[in-house]
Amino acid sequence: MIDPISDMLTRIRNAQRALLPTVDIPHSRTKESIAQILKREGYIADVSVDGKEIKTIRLKLKYQGRKSVIEGLQRVSRPGLRRYVGAREIPRVRGGLGIAVLSTPEGVMTGTQARKKNIGGELLCYVW
Repeated sequence: MIDPISDMLTRIRNAQRALLPTVDIPHSRTKESIAQILKREGYIADVSVDGKEIKTIRLKLKYQGRKSVIEGLQRVSRPGLRRYVGAREIPRVRGGLGIAVLSTPEGVMTGTQARKKNIGGELLCYVW
C-alpha cells in the first residue's frame, strides 16, 4: 500500500455511502491519532483498537437519518507531493465549518490547535 492515510479516508467514504454502521482499518499510530481527532470533533461516534498481533481500528460512523455527518474528506499532502504549512499559513476549511488535520512535531492535531500553539507541519487532510 503506497498511501495508508488515503486508504483510511477512502474506506470511511465508501462505508458512509453504503450506510454501514462500522468500518475496520489496519492499525497505525498516525491513523489512530486521526481517528481520535475525528471522534473528538464529533465526526464519528466511537473508536476502538481490536486485536493483539494484527491490530485494526474500528470506527463507528455517525449519521443524521440517512445522511452522514461527514460531508467530505480530502487528502492534501500525499507521497508524490508533500504539503507543509507554517503556523500562519494553516487554511480554514469551509470558512471554519470543517477541520484541517496536521502532523506536527508535537503530534497529529487540528489546524486550530496548531494555530494556538503557533506550530506548523504537514497538512494531512481536510474534513467537513
